[in-house]
Amino acid sequence: MATTLNDHTAISQEALARYQAQFREKPEHRVVMNAILKNGIGAVALDHEAAFRMTHTFSHEIETGPITNQKQSGRCWLFAGLNVLRVDIARKIDLKEFELSESYMMFWDKLEKANYFLESILATSHEPANGRLVSWLLSGPLQDGGQWDMFVNLINKYGVVPQSVMPESFHSSQSMMMNRILTSKLREDAARLRHASGKSLAALREEKDRMMAEFYQMLCHFLGEPPEVFDFEYRDEKKSYHSDRGLTPRAFYTRYVDRVLDDYVSVINAPTEDKPFNHPYTVQYLGNVVGGREVLYLNVEAKTLRDLAVAQLKDNEPVWFGCDVGKMMDRERGSLDPEQYNFTAALDVELEMSKAERLDYGDSLMTHAMVFMGVNLVDGEPNRWKVENSWGSETGNKGYYVMSQKWFDEYMYQVVVNKKYLPSYLITALSKTPTPLAPWDPMGSLA
Repeated sequence: MATTLNDHTAISQEALARYQAQFREKPEHRVVMNAILKNGIGAVALDHEAAFRMTHTFSHEIETGPITNQKQSGRCWLFAGLNVLRVDIARKIDLKEFELSESYMMFWDKLEKANYFLESILATSHEPANGRLVSWLLSGPLQDGGQWDMFVNLINKYGVVPQSVMPESFHSSQSMMMNRILTSKLREDAARLRHASGKSLAALREEKDRMMAEFYQMLCHFLGEPPEVFDFEYRDEKKSYHSDRGLTPRAFYTRYVDRVLDDYVSVINAPTEDKPFNHPYTVQYLGNVVGGREVLYLNVEAKTLRDLAVAQLKDNEPVWFGCDVGKMMDRERGSLDPEQYNFTAALDVELEMSKAERLDYGDSLMTHAMVFMGVNLVDGEPNRWKVENSWGSETGNKGYYVMSQKWFDEYMYQVVVNKKYLPSYLITALSKTPTPLAPWDPMGSLA
């Protein structure tokens, strides 16, 4: 029989007195309380011996350029993707100090997301505005975050440019106010399109095109206008001067990046009952480029996720990945390890959830994208990973982080690998029809 809140028990004075007595019966509770009040739970629960074991030394490492900084923006997925690509450029032209333009990618992502959102509004015009689907669409039409397949869509359509060609702007590095204004405009446009639902689809699309022209104008004001043609000039590590003139962004990508992005696939580990392993999944209403590549995941066991990442790193190729970065992280030391904090001992309570439970009950999901640039193997098995972050060089080990294998197993959700590393049974699995997930599924989160 269904119950209501009125059927449940409120906190009585007797219960409150019992809680207080249970807290006070152990003198160490007050000692820990005072320590946490003074120093914070992180300092009190930190296991220094475990933290010191997380050394920044690895048996396999990939050389890369200076650490990047996304600053006050949510563009980690773009930074991570471009950091993978710049490895190709550095090797091709012998250039270490180099960065691709994240602002350029941000511009096109915002424009494409706006179009994707307005098309979704048109496609759901029959749905109630206060229904779950439309409410979800309206909740975040223009987030900074994204996914690997969305990155591929942007590269395939718009190419890339060096950062010197379209440098950072105030709002690319501090995106909150820009996003707030752009989001408000898109919600206004959504209201206009839904209120005009009696018009023909052709008339609505004409109105949408006018909205997109306004949106392009706003993006130019915030981020600058993307270049159509540019010159690429540089000196290599031998100080030799090079000049390549009249390049388009797509021509630059074709000439300087040796990577066919369509050969790569997102492999995930989501051990929940609703997502059987060795099966592909997609997410409804998650994307940026209309008509582009859909978000596609292949769900595998945790060991398979690990083995695929190791295989690619051993071939001296970086690995883009998505994880729940805020869990068990020491930002100052740059370490990700569940054993470095003993919250259970500090708080005298059990804190035990499985990875599946954390996903099912909203305690964890993908929040951040970074790049594996190394791994430490002991008898062929990984025990820690070298992570290139995009939070500047002031955190971690000059911007680099170290991840334990236990953290990988618990909070890693996605790696992007070349299909050539997939065993035959996963190649077969990838050919199956993807199961669509609801937009609000935890695997629909944006890194």
